[in-house]
Formats: sequence, C-alpha cells, structure tokens
Amino acid sequence: MFTATCIAPVNMALVKYWGKRNEELILPINDSVSMTLDANEMCAKTTISASESFKQNRMWLNGEVVPFEENARLMRCVEGIHRLALANGAHKFPLSWKVHIASYNNFPTAAGLASSAAGYACLVYTLARLYDLPMNEELTTIARQGSGSACRSLYGGFVHWQRGLSADGSDSIAVQLAPAEHWPNMHMLILVVNDARKKTGSTKGMQLGVQTSALIQHRAKEVVPQRVKDLMAAIDARDFESFAEITMKESNQLHAICLDTYPPCVYMNDVSHAIANFVHDYNETVGSVQAAYTFDAGPNACLYVLAENVPRLLAAIQLAFPNDASQSVEYLKGIPVPPVEVKNGLRDVSIGHVNAKNMLKYIIHTKIGEGPKQLSDEKSLLIDGYPLTK
Repeated sequence: MFTATCIAPVNMALVKYWGKRNEELILPINDSVSMTLDANEMCAKTTISASESFKQNRMWLNGEVVPFEENARLMRCVEGIHRLALANGAHKFPLSWKVHIASYNNFPTAAGLASSAAGYACLVYTLARLYDLPMNEELTTIARQGSGSACRSLYGGFVHWQRGLSADGSDSIAVQLAPAEHWPNMHMLILVVNDARKKTGSTKGMQLGVQTSALIQHRAKEVVPQRVKDLMAAIDARDFESFAEITMKESNQLHAICLDTYPPCVYMNDVSHAIANFVHDYNETVGSVQAAYTFDAGPNACLYVLAENVPRLLAAIQLAFPNDASQSVEYLKGIPVPPVEVKNGLRDVSIGHVNAKNMLKYIIHTKIGEGPKQLSDEKSLLIDGYPLTK
C-alpha cells in the first residue's frame, strides 16, 4: 500500500471568477486574481491510499461516503493525474491499482467560503504526491477541471488564473503573482453570517448568469482586464488603498451581475449589506482606507486588513455587531487578537450604527498563506485504506 496525506488552503478572489465558456473543461470567461489564506485556520486535508488489494475506488468527504465513478469532475482529476503519471513514467506502483480517498474540511462546506477550491486542490496535489509528480502549471489545469478556483489554491500568496484562449483549455492556467512574504502583514477577518449550504450553488448561478445577464459579457471584456492590471500594480506596490478600492468594486459588481441574472441569484442578505455599510463608515471615521470587504457566492464577508490595523477594526466590529458570545473561543476563531478599547471607532454610534445582537455566527482571523504541503505519515486520515473514526 502507498499513501500520501496533504493539506491545501482556501483562496479568496479579489477579481472574481464568474461564468464559464466551457462547462465541461471549466474554462472561465474572464481572468481572476486571488489571495491564498493560511492553512492553519482554513484548509482541506486529504489522504489517498493505493493498494493492489482494493477492489474499487472509494471516497469519503467529512466522514460520509460520496460517489466516485459517477462524479465526472472527480474522475477528470484522477484521469488527468494518471495521464501525467504515465507520461512521467516514475510512478511507484501500477496505475491500475484502485485508490481510497478521505477528505475533511475544517470549515463549512458549500457556504460560500471556497470549500470546493480547497478540496479539489488538495485532491490533485495529494494525487500528485502519491504518484511522485512535480508541482507545475499542468496540475493547475487538472485542478481547474474539478472546481475552477481550485487551480488558484495550488499556489500561496497572490495568484492569477489566466482565462486562456485555447479551446482545449491548455493555456487556462494559474500562476503565482507574489508569494506570501511579499505582503506578509496582509490579514483577513471572515465574518460568518450563515454557514449553511447556500440555496443556489455557484455552478448554477454562473450558468444562469452567462445565459441571462446583459451585463456579464461587458464585465468580462471591458472591466476585468483593466482591473486585473490595476490590482497587479497595487499588489506589487503594496498599495492598500488601491487594493481595497478595486476589491470592493469587484465584489459589488459580482453581486450586481447576480441580481441582473434572471431569475436573480441573491447571495448577500441584510447582514451582508450592513457589513458593507459598516466598512465604508469605518474607513471614513478613521480617516483612511483600512478595511476592504469582498463577498463570494454567499452572505459571509471577508475583510482584508493589514495586521497593525486588525485590533482596532475587530473592536469596532464588536461594537457594531454585538454578540453574547463575543469573547468566547467558539466565536473568535483563528489568530489571537490583542484587545483594544475603541472610544471613537464608529461615527454616531448611538444613532443607528449598532446592529441587533447576534447577527454574526462567528469570526475567523487569518492571514495570507502558503500553498499546499505534504504531511507526515502519522497525519493520515486512513488506516488500512479506510477512514479513521472521528
């Protein structure tokens, strides 16, 4: 038996991926740019074992059996890795051996927090380690066929997923723009509004958008190319104000496209809008742009903030969105934040900027992170090819 165990991080899009020109190959209609998050707070963990004794391919996700051969995206990833292994010629065991896969997410699945990106990136990376394949751009084309944004989670730091022009998708690849150490004090506060499975999945939402939105093609052809260029310049210069403006405008436009879809796809809710309003008010109150929001296909807010500004921003969030569990480890997760007192953190706090209690479920504090990595054998999720009980 041969086994590999790896973890892969979540990534959050700055310039958004929304819409495909080829559903089967998952080819996007526009470029996208993302930031990879630290795997210590949010990651997928996958163990894959291959054995001559296994009678069939099997997979478990978060302890539950999931279909294997019937899952077209999963099979495309496995077959893509097999093609690379065959071309590489260095695999340690026959490709005919069946595999058992166990995968866990340490954060909510299908709630708009990029669980599929981390999951498929981890699947492809772990398969690559099992078959002794090097990390290269070809792996990103395979991960893309599992979940589009998974190609971005194969690198750390800031990542550019290039749309490509080829019909076969060979040039639709992810490349690293800058490693995590380029902007090491870039942090994120994730405000979880709802961690339940979303009503309309991203795949369906994108399909409807491409079919019905009058704005989506204008965005892809005219807006995104300039924003990618501007964002890359902001990242290179570590210009947070420009970075923040582009990021928030991109988030707003994604959800405008979703509302322009027929029937509309509504991912943000009243709490989401309250958070967006809070960020703009906060920046105005402190006299500079210190926070930027982005929302993927879900109601949860991801706030970009530099490390030195995290304590004050978190204190202001606690004032604006009070919670009975505000000091508990179940509510404030991730990197610890030293407490600070904010006397004037919110403008006119007494006349409408304090929201009802318990509107947020919890908060995760994380930061920019590295790409996937392989773990030692004792970290395996499988024993004798079957999942460990949790």
